[in-house]
Amino acid sequence: MRPVGAWAMGIYADRKGRKAGLTLSVSLMCIGSLIIAVTPGYAQIGAWAPAILVAARLLQGLSVGGEYGASATYLSEMAGRERRGFYSSFQYVTLISGQLLALGVLLVLQQAMPEAELEAWGWRIPFGIGAALAVVVFYLRRRLAETESFHNAAAVKAPRSSAFSLFRHHPKEALLVMALTAGGTLAFYAYTTYMQKFLVNTSGFSRETATQITAAALFLFMLLQPLAGALSDRVGRKPLMVTFGALGLLLTYPIFTTLETIRNPVAAFLIVFLALLIVTGYTSINAVVKAELFPTHVRALGVALPYALANTMFGGTAEYVALWFKDAGIERAFYWYVTGMIALSLIVYWRMRDTQTHSQILED
Repeated sequence: MRPVGAWAMGIYADRKGRKAGLTLSVSLMCIGSLIIAVTPGYAQIGAWAPAILVAARLLQGLSVGGEYGASATYLSEMAGRERRGFYSSFQYVTLISGQLLALGVLLVLQQAMPEAELEAWGWRIPFGIGAALAVVVFYLRRRLAETESFHNAAAVKAPRSSAFSLFRHHPKEALLVMALTAGGTLAFYAYTTYMQKFLVNTSGFSRETATQITAAALFLFMLLQPLAGALSDRVGRKPLMVTFGALGLLLTYPIFTTLETIRNPVAAFLIVFLALLIVTGYTSINAVVKAELFPTHVRALGVALPYALANTMFGGTAEYVALWFKDAGIERAFYWYVTGMIALSLIVYWRMRDTQTHSQILED
């Protein structure tokens, strides 16, 4: 559903405004979370229960697909030319803080409720909290100012956004977004989502210890994003992406093989943090790089749709590929897979122009 959401809501944000796109995406997320929180169980309504849950999850996927393009475009367009990297980096700050908040809610519920109650009905609480927070965000987004870039494009009656227009008139940029995303999103998912399972299944840590290691590393990773974004405003976007590509190429395999034998939690934390430090060269600025590639009238769609396609193919499948290799008895093949995809993206980073000095965002 993420590519579908990126397509539909990217067009909506280009035609109706970034503010409208952001408001719609959080509304869909609110509805999806609320449905999950209140849907009766199988014992009450039979097969309708899983059917409704699947529908709610599809609605959430639609929301997430549209959220990326609208938020990346809005942050990039609202920031001044000199601080665009800094402000756009907060997209990943909020992403990671959301993960940490969810983890915190889980830990509190595990301490406050018996496991039987948590499995019976307590699992609904986080979805209720999410729906309530979405209402607050909806109120905040309704009060946002629209971007100058969108107003300027509307004033001159720029061409209407569509997938046909995107791939007909901007095929190079769309493919560039997919190529530069492939290695970065795979590395991010490998170092975050899959890493917690890796620490348990391969390194041998308990689930609680693996969670603590991951949470601590993610917290510091979150704090790094604005620093790296601000650095890109000084030295350009390309040096950061090339640094990520080069270090990821050289160190991904050693990082995973070293973690195979680590038994000290502090040492494991330092290695995981090193991996996240490397991928910061991509995460902190990927949103602004993509936004700077496209003209205003197709920017939200151009950022969202190619990213969603690459994210679905490489990021979303990272855990499944890793576990498939492990089940096949060739776990280290996954390390080479991540390394190879980073290498391909490194070639793209090296050959592309620096979007900071060739930005399609014309407003200061």
